[in-house]
Amino acid sequence: MAPEAEPGEGRPESPEVESESASEGSAGGSAAAAGRRFTSAGVMIALLLGLLGFTLVVQLRTTSTDPTAAATRQEDLVRIFSDLDSREKRLRQDIESLEESQRQLRSGEQGRQAALEEATRRADELGILAGILPARGPGLEVRFEAGAKPISAYRILDAVQELRGAGAEAMQISAGDRATVRIIASTYFLDGADGSLVVDGRRLTGPFTITVIGDPTTMETALRIPGGVAASVAGDGGTVIVEEREVAEVSALHAPVKLEHARPVS
Repeated sequence: MAPEAEPGEGRPESPEVESESASEGSAGGSAAAAGRRFTSAGVMIALLLGLLGFTLVVQLRTTSTDPTAAATRQEDLVRIFSDLDSREKRLRQDIESLEESQRQLRSGEQGRQAALEEATRRADELGILAGILPARGPGLEVRFEAGAKPISAYRILDAVQELRGAGAEAMQISAGDRATVRIIASTYFLDGADGSLVVDGRRLTGPFTITVIGDPTTMETALRIPGGVAASVAGDGGTVIVEEREVAEVSALHAPVKLEHARPVS
């Protein structure tokens, strides 16, 4: 008779043993997966750090080799900014001033007053140029004394033209007997008898003095240029005496010119 088998012989292992083996296998797989994930993250971080470092190096090289950035110092940048800021402020002030003038001209009584003041100023200027208003201001007194030859009308006209070219704004000519004639754009000069002059139809005797308003230095320079009025009169044996005046008076008036044919264009 065959012997009876011992209890448990020829049977599969118990479930407890199988469970322990499975647990050990599962733990090993989780550790391997975690290791793989850690390795991938490390590679990604390393790549990002490398890219960041490369970017910083490129930026530093670009900054160090940029001629504009290298040449521009901090104080230069501050000065440039300050200049731009000052220019902006001046432009804003100009704009505000122009806008204020525009508002005054457009606003009721202020506009009428501003327009009246401008018209008055313009009328005064035209009145002085036309010789119908007296004038005063800095200028010269130019006295012509004859020598061997009389002072000719040509010399006086030459002096008037040179003074006008030098910025003269108002003039009159006086004779030795204090007779005075206002000089305007239409004034003419003729030689009279015995060394006299005829100015706008009025006879004047020497010595002659031109009183003129304008910049004294500029006008005197114009009279004394080589070959100019002073030199020409000296060549005739005469003398030109120029005296500066802080306040020159041009008081002679010219009769208003009556226009017969000309009309303003509106």
